[in-house]
Amino acid sequence: MTAPAPGPVQASRLPGVAFIFKKALISALVALVLFSLMIGIRTEAGPTGQLIYWTRFGDLAAMVATVFGGSIVVELLRQWWGPVGTVRIVPPSVQSTLAVARRAIAPILLIFTFLVPVIFYDQRYILDLGILVLTYVMLGWGLNVVVGLAGLLDLGYVAFYAVGAYSYALLSTNFGLSFWVCLPLAGILAAFWGVLLGFPVLRLRGDYLAIVTLAFGEIIRLVIINWQSLTGGPNGVSGIPRPSFFGIPLTPGDDGLAAKLGIEFSTTHRIVFLFYLILALALLTNWVTIRLRRLPIGRAWEALREDEVACRALGINTTTTKLTAFATGAMFGGFAGAFFATRQGFISPESFTFQESALVLAIVVLGGMGSQLGVALAALTMIGGFELFRGFDQYRMLVFGLAMVLLMIWRPRGLIGHRAPTVFLRHSQAISSELAREGRG
Repeated sequence: MTAPAPGPVQASRLPGVAFIFKKALISALVALVLFSLMIGIRTEAGPTGQLIYWTRFGDLAAMVATVFGGSIVVELLRQWWGPVGTVRIVPPSVQSTLAVARRAIAPILLIFTFLVPVIFYDQRYILDLGILVLTYVMLGWGLNVVVGLAGLLDLGYVAFYAVGAYSYALLSTNFGLSFWVCLPLAGILAAFWGVLLGFPVLRLRGDYLAIVTLAFGEIIRLVIINWQSLTGGPNGVSGIPRPSFFGIPLTPGDDGLAAKLGIEFSTTHRIVFLFYLILALALLTNWVTIRLRRLPIGRAWEALREDEVACRALGINTTTTKLTAFATGAMFGGFAGAFFATRQGFISPESFTFQESALVLAIVVLGGMGSQLGVALAALTMIGGFELFRGFDQYRMLVFGLAMVLLMIWRPRGLIGHRAPTVFLRHSQAISSELAREGRG
């Protein structure tokens, strides 16, 4: 007795199942090749200098099996959900609720940030982590001008960060200038270097632009290392002055801020002051960026991002548009670098490697290019997440890499993708055929 022929529904599902298993098998094979040397074989220098190794084939098998099963789950979910825009998974009532929550998350997050020093006053670790997160939020917002608004892929953003830090360090230690005088100078010098970077790359786009900016960042780092008479070389610059509260030092002396206010001195006062200082700088960056987006230069950045050829056809000067984008983003990077120098009290070339540029770029891309809120959430997730998984040294980067891959699959435009133009017609307007006929306009 022969089995009945598969119906139309079953016949349509058979190729899908074969495709899913084939794709999962390919993913597992790729994972086996990639993780063989990363996880399967562990090497280390022995006590006498010889190379010793041991195998972890059990962990390798578990990782490959996880990739195989995860690939099957991803493909099943993708087929279940269907193509984007054809299936409404979330009901309209839930969508409206999510829209309200999205509008409310920004003020709630801002209020909580203001209250962090009050809530966690006795927890130095939380305050230091908050300062670090806000520093990367400011860097992300600065790079968002170049990458998110103007569409210029910059892999050497850490160079402007370094210029701002060394500008403040050298001006304050050699000339005795205060933080409030050096802060705008650091931003101006970083913007100047941003313009210098912009001139050679005016005709470059895409991968070529990324390679040149990467080289620029490495050039700045190598100059800092080798110009020892000015920058101190690998030894860095130490003894950088701390910021004051508009001329009043935060010291335990009689001329300190605590003595003038009549309160007991605490070392936490300086940490709280630094927290609110970087918060003010980050909010200034956010406000300036939002204002610039509504100006003609901001609309020119968006036009350049969407299509440079069309941008030129509209008569927009792409030279000044690119230079202003590089200069603005570099200025905010210089401000963040000056704050980093005064917070640490010591800087060295090891703090300005390519890894910093990659981290800031990942924050911008994962948060959503052009989205201010998305960049802030991505910085909080990545920097806070790194600290959360600090105990898992061997698997921390693996987990974050997997999370970024999944995010790019399901949210290719980032957590909060924002590509809406700042100027658009809210209502469609009908045009008379008399105005559209040949010979008119």
